[in-house]
Amino acid sequence: MAGQDEDGKKGDPGLLHNRLSENIVFCRGVMSYQTPLEQVRGHMNNPVAWQMWNPESLALAKQHNRLLFVSIGYAACHWCHVMERESFLSPEVAQILNSSFIPIKIDREERPDIDAIYMNYVQATTGSGGWPLNVFLTPDLEPVFGGTYWSGPNSSMATVGDSAPFIEILEKLRDVWQTQEEKCRSNAKQITKELKEFAEEGIHGHQLGEKVEGEGLEIELLEEAYQNFEMQYDKINGGLGLPPKFPTPVKLSFLLRLGQWHDAVKDIVGEEECNNAATMAINTLRKMARGGIRDQIGYGFARYSVTDDWSLPHFEKMLYDQAQLLDVYLDAFLLTHDPEMLGAVCDIATYLTSPPIAAPHGGFFSAEDADSYPTHTDQEKREGAYYVWTLKELQSVLGERHADVCAHFYGVQADGNVAPEHDPHDDFISQNVLQIASTPSALAKKLGMAEETIVSTLRASRRKLREHRERDRPRPALDDKIVVAWNGLAIGALARASAVLQDIDPAKAHACRAAACKAVAFIEAELFDAGTGRLWRIYRHGRGDTPGFVDDYAFLIQGLIELYEATFQEDYLRFADTLQATQLSLFLAPTGGFYTNPSPSPSLTPTDLLLRLKPGMDAAEPSPNGTSAFNLHRLASLLADERYARAARDTVRAFEAEVEQWPFTFPGMLGSVVLGRLGVGGVVIVGGERNESNEPGKSTNELGASHELGASDSPRIQTLLRTLRGELRPARTVVRLRGEGGWLRGRNGLLRDVKGGEGEEGRMLVCEGGVCREGEV
Repeated sequence: MAGQDEDGKKGDPGLLHNRLSENIVFCRGVMSYQTPLEQVRGHMNNPVAWQMWNPESLALAKQHNRLLFVSIGYAACHWCHVMERESFLSPEVAQILNSSFIPIKIDREERPDIDAIYMNYVQATTGSGGWPLNVFLTPDLEPVFGGTYWSGPNSSMATVGDSAPFIEILEKLRDVWQTQEEKCRSNAKQITKELKEFAEEGIHGHQLGEKVEGEGLEIELLEEAYQNFEMQYDKINGGLGLPPKFPTPVKLSFLLRLGQWHDAVKDIVGEEECNNAATMAINTLRKMARGGIRDQIGYGFARYSVTDDWSLPHFEKMLYDQAQLLDVYLDAFLLTHDPEMLGAVCDIATYLTSPPIAAPHGGFFSAEDADSYPTHTDQEKREGAYYVWTLKELQSVLGERHADVCAHFYGVQADGNVAPEHDPHDDFISQNVLQIASTPSALAKKLGMAEETIVSTLRASRRKLREHRERDRPRPALDDKIVVAWNGLAIGALARASAVLQDIDPAKAHACRAAACKAVAFIEAELFDAGTGRLWRIYRHGRGDTPGFVDDYAFLIQGLIELYEATFQEDYLRFADTLQATQLSLFLAPTGGFYTNPSPSPSLTPTDLLLRLKPGMDAAEPSPNGTSAFNLHRLASLLADERYARAARDTVRAFEAEVEQWPFTFPGMLGSVVLGRLGVGGVVIVGGERNESNEPGKSTNELGASHELGASDSPRIQTLLRTLRGELRPARTVVRLRGEGGWLRGRNGLLRDVKGGEGEEGRMLVCEGGVCREGEV
């Protein structure tokens, strides 16, 4: 009978118990977890009988003919915590879930493949997505119904929009499955069929090696993407689209770089359009840097803003946001040399290279929560408690005079600066989110003080407020797992920062370089199998069991290429080459491009997946396929390897139909459209070394972080490197050859016999199309 357990009884409340606590194991003498993730472990004591996503739980759904209720979240997710308090701690909710469903809890960072499949479904059926991501599945894993946050029995706020309360949704799904199971299954199969046909990107590509008529995608697509972003652009507050507003670093990078490719791009898109694109991005970055989305007292940026003026964030800080924003602010600084852009660069770099995000053993932890205890004696967490201030607190910490200056500068009001409609849980009554509301010069005139006094007061006050916060307020919980993909993004951004900051702030540059090198060493030692060339995805008190996904390879390869160009240590480029070969062997699709999961094999068959995705569109994180195409073009230039160039073109070609139709959803891929058309310019700097401390035979651990950029180079080579690193030229790669021999000369046939030239000053070559010639910057 439909909707009944195998023994003929309707749902048995005693069938299930919470199994999340059963995953405790010991790794190297330290208590850890087989699923070592904060988000999942946080639900161990819920009355909901959470199961793990594993063959046993999936078999249980079939055995007892129940719908699966799958809830996907992440540790720093504010609304995940809200839904837990309101629903998953409720005995009423637990009774229904435990007796009528198989409830499964998943951390999106452990299984991004599962998250992506069902996020596609929820976005297609509701028009939006986010976390927590909640879906009801048939025992065959086909989706029946889904959404994000639903209010629970313990909610203190009214139901949002047209959404029904969670308890009503549960009762409805339970009853429908019991009375209309056949219809549910039929509808779910039809939805799954459509997902398989339309949700996978890159399915319209040609088979690899198949002859294709025409010349592929045109550069004019960049103009179409620009025009779409221009239509979305908020001319008053910056940013793209309506609130909630996300930074969208991939789109900002596209806008900043639009005029920095080959001159042919400017000719096609238009110089005025390219300049306007950069202006839109820079204005957005400036508004963000002055807004509440930035931690004005400490360092780093929150994930997104609830308001259109960036004044009120959800306060979680994600590693992948910091890494991407560091990259984008670096681009903006290189274009403008604006001190405000440089200030943001230095603040984000400080956040990434300091506790708690910088792991003491190397690498970077994942996130900090939005919620925390207001004081050490409080028993209930509050959103943003670590970051918000009352006017009285400012006066108590700073004194009346300095508090008055800060209140004017940061927009602090006696009754708080958060509108009631943005405070559904009354977290922000009389509280202020700090945002830059004035300038030192304007304040000097308004308050009748010298501008220098205003500046020194603000600097001293910021330090005092930070010290007070760190001493007297509990810091938000840390998601202390290391994810290879996100670490790859951070490694690349810090490597670029180290090169750009070398002449501006050598100490900061060294800290960035050291952190990036240390992270690579940690990943290579703990999350890389040298025998197979494969990565593992997650580390927390020991390596997790999840193999690397395509984003782990793509983002780490990108970081390694950046670190090579920042240090010219060949070990990093060799590691990137090894990983790229592995990625091609494990993830390559028959039509080009890369699947999220490794290809099925006798030892690795993804039986728990509804379908395999090949993601091309950019979202909060860059598309792994867009990143991979760009990596392949760069490696093809650095290594003179036509196989990589061909794989890059095949990756772009795999998404040709989608990019042609919606170019604005593939900004990360459009750069590779340019490179496929116009090529990559390779700069090779040879000779000019003044001692033998940097011979190719030295290992990464010996050189790496301790190597000061250009310290052993001749004045001419130092000038060349300074010029190259001071420009934003995404269609260029840079190789540095020192001494004779070395891995790179053996790997790149064009460089095997290249000499340093006469004298000690060194020389510069430009290599394109398989030919190297003498050149200048």
